[in-house]
Amino acid sequence: MAETSAETVRNTVVEAALGKLDLDTKTRLLAGQDMWSLPGLPEIGLKSLVMSDGPIGVRGVRWTADDPSVAIPSPTALAATWDPELARRAGRLLAQEARRKGVHVVLAPTVNLHRTPLGGRHFEAYSEDPYLTGAIGTGYVQGVQDGGVGTTVKHFVANDAETDRFTVDNRIAPRPLRELYLAPFEAIVKNARPWGIMTAYNEVNGVTMTEHHELVNEVLRGEWGFDGCNVSDWVAARSTTGDIRGGLDVAMPGPETVYGPALAAAVRSGEVEESLVDAAVRNVLRLAARVGALEGAPPAVTEPPAALDGDALAREIARRGFVLVRNENGALPLAAGTTVALSGAAARDARILGGGSAQVFPDHLVSPLDGLTAALPDGALTFTVGADPSEELTPAGSVSAGFTLRARCRDAEGRLLGEGSLPNGQVQWIGDDLPEGVTHETLASIEVVGTFTPRESGEHAFGTRGLGAFTLTVAGTTVFEGVQAMSAGTDPFEAFFGSPVERAKVALTAGETVEVSLLHTLDREFAAPLPAVMFSFVHLGPRRDPDELITEAVEAARAADTAVVVVATTERVESEGFDRTDLALPGRQDDLVRAVAAANPNTVVVVNAGSPVELPWREDVAAVLLSWFPGQEGGAALADVLTGAEEPGGRLPTTWPAALADVPVTEVTPTDGKLHYTEGVFIGYRAWDRAAAVPAYPFGHGLGYTTWSYDSLVADPDTAAVRLTNTGDRPGRETVQIYLAPVDDTVERPARWLAGFVNVEAAPGETVEAVVALPRRAFEIWDEEKHDWTLVGGAYEVVGAHSLADARLTATLEV
Repeated sequence: MAETSAETVRNTVVEAALGKLDLDTKTRLLAGQDMWSLPGLPEIGLKSLVMSDGPIGVRGVRWTADDPSVAIPSPTALAATWDPELARRAGRLLAQEARRKGVHVVLAPTVNLHRTPLGGRHFEAYSEDPYLTGAIGTGYVQGVQDGGVGTTVKHFVANDAETDRFTVDNRIAPRPLRELYLAPFEAIVKNARPWGIMTAYNEVNGVTMTEHHELVNEVLRGEWGFDGCNVSDWVAARSTTGDIRGGLDVAMPGPETVYGPALAAAVRSGEVEESLVDAAVRNVLRLAARVGALEGAPPAVTEPPAALDGDALAREIARRGFVLVRNENGALPLAAGTTVALSGAAARDARILGGGSAQVFPDHLVSPLDGLTAALPDGALTFTVGADPSEELTPAGSVSAGFTLRARCRDAEGRLLGEGSLPNGQVQWIGDDLPEGVTHETLASIEVVGTFTPRESGEHAFGTRGLGAFTLTVAGTTVFEGVQAMSAGTDPFEAFFGSPVERAKVALTAGETVEVSLLHTLDREFAAPLPAVMFSFVHLGPRRDPDELITEAVEAARAADTAVVVVATTERVESEGFDRTDLALPGRQDDLVRAVAAANPNTVVVVNAGSPVELPWREDVAAVLLSWFPGQEGGAALADVLTGAEEPGGRLPTTWPAALADVPVTEVTPTDGKLHYTEGVFIGYRAWDRAAAVPAYPFGHGLGYTTWSYDSLVADPDTAAVRLTNTGDRPGRETVQIYLAPVDDTVERPARWLAGFVNVEAAPGETVEAVVALPRRAFEIWDEEKHDWTLVGGAYEVVGAHSLADARLTATLEV
């Protein structure tokens, strides 16, 4: 009752505050005042609401490493834990980080689906399955809001690919829209009551999502009872009247938006009813009240949860998300005293997160090489590069170590305006995110300056990424001076997403520090779509003969008991902003694995990728462990799992294909602006089943370090109860998965689908019971004629399974 009472007080305060505002102030409140915040209104006791990118950490409002962020594993890794309670703890940690940084709203989670593995932002979403996505997303939102911080569940809806994402019209029939793409949002709204949602760039069935009255006002708010704040994706709001009528509350970012003065003018001219503005302001004020930013309104959380150890939780999530998909002859865990030959550039230069807006800067990161060095006895580990996934220059210091960089900002007369530290060679200042004393109006040039201490001798390549004039100096010598012009048809965001250009090679000696500088003079002709400064100082270390590198790794592998090869994707393979064209690992990594496996039958491959890649050698190695993008503690978690100190806990949240040619759904490129979801309800494992195709590893697959017998299954229309026994010799955790399969189906449906799951733990020899709730929705379809959910009666097989392809017990149920 206390919460109901507090809500009543909050609503009373909100109404009183709303009554004090004039039209211009109300419309100003609905528009971002800058990149990350809304204006404060001291006259009603309203603080400025501050938002920050997530979902693996809280970056804050500055592109800087001066205020580091805990970096937990990627969302796909979190979903691989199949543990909503662990997701809730992750959310609580991010709320803790948000409060520390003065952030009220975390722009997460992403609950779009893995419609196809070619989706470039696949790593930032949870799963191909709507039920699993909804369960993990619910836990995440509950956790963040437990800490008194808001979320924006995104991207509502069907932002499932990156190609033409600003303009694409996704054509989706009502059944798949309801049963697949809307389903995670519905589950989260009903089970977690999120305080915010983010509407997407794309259109659905001819209507831009920020203007989609039917899906926002009728479905999200009307049917589901969402009472939170609807925030646009950044620069997605395009129509003053269309957006306010479509239920968009906040247009971001500012200061120039379709709301503010334009919305006030639309009200005065009679185009827009002021009641629509009031409804939007009410939603903003309610959000402010919930997060404690509205004076007189009791916040939703008065005492935040107990503080969490961020490093320890990041490590736990990583190991719990690792998926062991192959383990022949007990290759893992490593026996005590095992010598290990580690290879792969990604073992040394870990990729802990995906590219794009999800980027954060932790104060440290543990690579696989770091983790195994700390865990194994002296002399037990060797390291060779073997193969490098990237042959391309990358921002200095992001992969290659040894750079210490700062940015100096000057006006047109050369006067120093201010300076700030840089996390790496990438400058990305958007909106007011500028060093103290610097404004976009006065800024004329930026000089990235610092030192570089190479770890390898040889010819180092240096270059630029971005548009405009550059002067590059290394060790006191100007090695490039020129202009990178915008070619016809160039995307204005090329400065951020574009290709790096090599400008010079310089011979350097390992351990000898040199000064470096990149001067970038701004040209308004190359201005980004937002007030922004975006360019990069890029670097690539000495290139050695690839065959020599592989030979070195083979020799080391031959001399060791076990070979561990770490393979990885790069930011040019998986990132926000573009989709993939293939599923191949970049560089010579496949050649490295084949050569090492031929030399040592005990070869373990660690796959450091956020989404599926082809593993053509998978049957030739002893073990394959998927580590996703494992966050800042990934290397420590890897050592835990390889040595057997901990069990790999993950199960696949998405089907892992053997080859792109086998994948049933691959279309991400619109035709004439439209992308037709012709596959209907058949995506992910639903599509694989329909095509009678066999992937490399099925949905739900994952091995542990113990074994389980499934002893009995009893099912009724509400629950399925499975008794199972740990038949191994060590404690373990099992994810019991329940699938429904109609016996003689009367409608077109998938052959089977996930209806529920639960995690259990047991000691050796212990028998436990897993009780899984079967939601009514699992037996329903969306009836396109009735425009409602309809129960499909008849006989169903209830399957108790270790994975989709490993059914252990079945029972027949009449509904």
